[in-house]
Amino acid sequence: MRTIALPVNLLSEGSRQKISDFEPWLLRSGKAYQTIRSYLYAARQFLSLYPDVTHDNLLLYKCYLIERYKPRTVNLRIRAINCFMEFLGIPASKLLMVRLQQRPFLENVISQADYEYLKKCLIRDGKTNYYLAVRIMAATGVRISELVQIQIEDIRRGQLDLYSKGNKIRRIYFPHSVRETCLMWLQNENRSKGSLFLNRFGRPISTNGIRDQLKVFALRYHLDPSVVHPHSFRHLFAKNFVERCNDIALLSDILGHESIETTRIYLHKSSIEQQNLFNQIVTW
Repeated sequence: MRTIALPVNLLSEGSRQKISDFEPWLLRSGKAYQTIRSYLYAARQFLSLYPDVTHDNLLLYKCYLIERYKPRTVNLRIRAINCFMEFLGIPASKLLMVRLQQRPFLENVISQADYEYLKKCLIRDGKTNYYLAVRIMAATGVRISELVQIQIEDIRRGQLDLYSKGNKIRRIYFPHSVRETCLMWLQNENRSKGSLFLNRFGRPISTNGIRDQLKVFALRYHLDPSVVHPHSFRHLFAKNFVERCNDIALLSDILGHESIETTRIYLHKSSIEQQNLFNQIVTW
């Protein structure tokens, strides 16, 4: 795993040392690259604002976050700081998360029709790698950070084991139809090992690279950019899965959710579906 470089201005020597020691501790804990990057950012942000690690300063930091960020981002930073407190050996100073108001509908989910249209356009224009990236996300529910970790060997095996939070093993399955298409493409590309998705320089593609390219495709194919993003295809997978299987506990395991309550959102219709249904019902 590559070293994560962070700017060190505004930090005291002691604070810089804490950050320097925190990174290898996170690596030993088995945290994913994106998680480590996020946790280091939060720790640096906190120490740049409050060089002294005290309970009062932690509460001030929480107020600082609440005033400036959305609740989900606040909780991500709090989770990172709580991990930092564990690293420092003062877990008793952990902060409580802010309560999230879960919406009774899904937003920014690509429709099945637009998903099929996007795939058709990508194949037509010879963008097989992005066609497969979109298809794998929609057929497995993987996060974008997990998508870029897929190796050719994983496709051959038909599965990929990932360590999620709490060192739990999460298994991602690749459907037969997806595997066959991938293997045919790889054979044409004369590739037999290494990362599944590469950029134009032949190196593993980044999460930002995929996000940016999806925005380009959305504009090119006259699709709503708000629904053409990596997590939208994860939502589509979950929505389709629960409609066909209705086993919310199994879906929670497949998605790698910490709590089944997080998964229950997929029992609801999207906001557009709710509106369409409402228009059909209410005719008076």
